Amino acid sequence: MEEQNLNEYHVRLQKLKLLREAGVNPYADRYERTHTAVEALMEAEKSTLREVTGIVASLNVKGGQLKGDKLIKLCGRLMTFREHGKLTFAHLQDFSGKIQICFMKDFVGDEHYKFLRKIDVADFIGVAGELFKTRHGEITLLVYHTTLLSKALRPLPEKWHGVTNQETIYRQRYLDTTMNRASFDRFLFRSNLVKALREFYWSEGFVELETPVLENVSSGAASKPFVTHHHALDIDVYLRIAGGELWQKMALVGGFEKTFEVARCFRNEGMDPSHLQEFTMIEHYCAFWDYEDNMKFTERMFEFVLKKLLGTTKVKIKDRDGQNVEVDFKTPWPRVEFTKMIERDCGIEVLKYDDATAADGGASGLLADIKAKKIMIDDAGNLGYGNLVDALYKKISRSKLIQPTFVINHPLATKPLARRSDKDPRLCDTFQLLVNTWEVINAYSEIVDPTDQRARFENQALAKAGGDEEAMMMNEEYLLAMEHGMPCASGWGMGVDRLVTLLTGQENLKDAVLFPLLKPLEEHSKKEKKLMEKAKDKVKKAKKF
Repeated sequence: MEEQNLNEYHVRLQKLKLLREAGVNPYADRYERTHTAVEALMEAEKSTLREVTGIVASLNVKGGQLKGDKLIKLCGRLMTFREHGKLTFAHLQDFSGKIQICFMKDFVGDEHYKFLRKIDVADFIGVAGELFKTRHGEITLLVYHTTLLSKALRPLPEKWHGVTNQETIYRQRYLDTTMNRASFDRFLFRSNLVKALREFYWSEGFVELETPVLENVSSGAASKPFVTHHHALDIDVYLRIAGGELWQKMALVGGFEKTFEVARCFRNEGMDPSHLQEFTMIEHYCAFWDYEDNMKFTERMFEFVLKKLLGTTKVKIKDRDGQNVEVDFKTPWPRVEFTKMIERDCGIEVLKYDDATAADGGASGLLADIKAKKIMIDDAGNLGYGNLVDALYKKISRSKLIQPTFVINHPLATKPLARRSDKDPRLCDTFQLLVNTWEVINAYSEIVDPTDQRARFENQALAKAGGDEEAMMMNEEYLLAMEHGMPCASGWGMGVDRLVTLLTGQENLKDAVLFPLLKPLEEHSKKEKKLMEKAKDKVKKAKKF
């Protein structure tokens, strides 16, 4: 197959050469179309189409101009090309869909028909003509003029099978979306989803902000950050791990009461079907709300978005075993208390171990309890109390949550930025939205007490010093802002990649990311290395003279 593709590549290079020698520019600057493929099909459905023989007899083509009132100009990629003597049928594809086109030798003339032999499947072309229906009833454009817009040097995958290799799908997504309309529509859905979310925020009076991607202090979530060096300032900085959480809350201090951001985030942690190192989050914050207000807002948001995009709250998804299940987002959603769920599922009372005892070795007691139950947690000995509790929950409880569920009231030590509960000081006013075992949203009432926040940051710093790489750092700039007065508030963060993956029935986040990060191909690395060595040799020779 590779040898066949290489031969095809050289054949197309030769055609490219012949086109240029004939004075044809194979890479045009623009093309003025009148319709997309779907618009042309819709136009045909509401019009009375002429027979093809009538079209040929009545049209007067002179000097490349069509004399008639039914001119249709389309442009896109050539997907099929079938020559039958003096008649050639093809399919043209643009972003809206496909349409059949037809070339008649007796109509376009010998030179034009010979020109078609220089065109291949995968080329981008522009065509002008008139619509008709074949005897099989297929709406078709009879072409009178063709413009080559971009010559493709490599063929598309075999049309019946498309792109089937999973790595090729991720690495050459452009081939996947060209050959597989379902894949194209998935990313169109993603764009429309973000658009609908923005519309909902705007309708609720929220203001969209942009906050820094490079930060002096990594905060806003429990995760290991990416580190890079800022040469101009000569300091190390961190790529943000959350959607501007602390920055948006500082904006609350500055008078912005309702804010949101669509944010690219980066976490230097493990990769699996539900985790990527680069991902998209939406975070929002609202002054004078508590987490109960935020839960009601979340339910309204999902009903609005799903009804707008899908027309229903019921969605077919794949569970963790790859089986199709129906998830119903109809509200209200059930609420389950975090600590009671863990106790129900494994019998461990995690609240026996609070922050103070954790600092004095209480986590060892919890770890002993976990080991006694023969529950295996990776790297458990290096986790602080809060992250150990969270790991326990993920191990024994989260896998049971398929239908949309609010998990509420997490232990204080698991949420260093969440407000302490007035009902039980060992807990926080928090919720997470779980769907199909995945955490889609993490939310809480915010800490606005600067002394409480400082104490939480100090506990996190101790955990980090003890080997917990995901613990947060101290952030004096944020504490300074809090000390100037912060209104009571609630906020949340939602993983866009996870939501798209769920709503489109996929199993891996990479299937919801247009161009996921992959290791470079070895052959490409070798070519780049060879090119660099050649450039260095050239520089050395130049310096001699």
